[in-house]
Amino acid sequence: MSRLTLHLPENLHRQLAELADSEGIPLNQYIVKTLTRQVASAYVARAAPTEDVNQQQQAFLALLKALGQASSAEIESILEQREVVQPEKDLSPDVIAQFQQRLRDASES
Repeated sequence: MSRLTLHLPENLHRQLAELADSEGIPLNQYIVKTLTRQVASAYVARAAPTEDVNQQQQAFLALLKALGQASSAEIESILEQREVVQPEKDLSPDVIAQFQQRLRDASES
């Protein structure tokens, strides 16, 4: 983490301290949170240049080709080795059943 020494007008410092206190957090944490919110709101996503996108696509396709495909037997062998865990306590049997059905549907397509 970086350190920044900042000289603030007393009035601004007092206002920031009051706002931090009203939220029940330290002044430093409040300032970081506020600056983060400001930077995030000003962030603009920019499209990558077409050449970069094409290079990434080519690299991805080359990787897929190099990896090849697993046989059905290899897939079954890996799936048999997977860890089985109990569902979280808060999940109802209905939600679990819906999730399991989605997994079955996805594996059939």
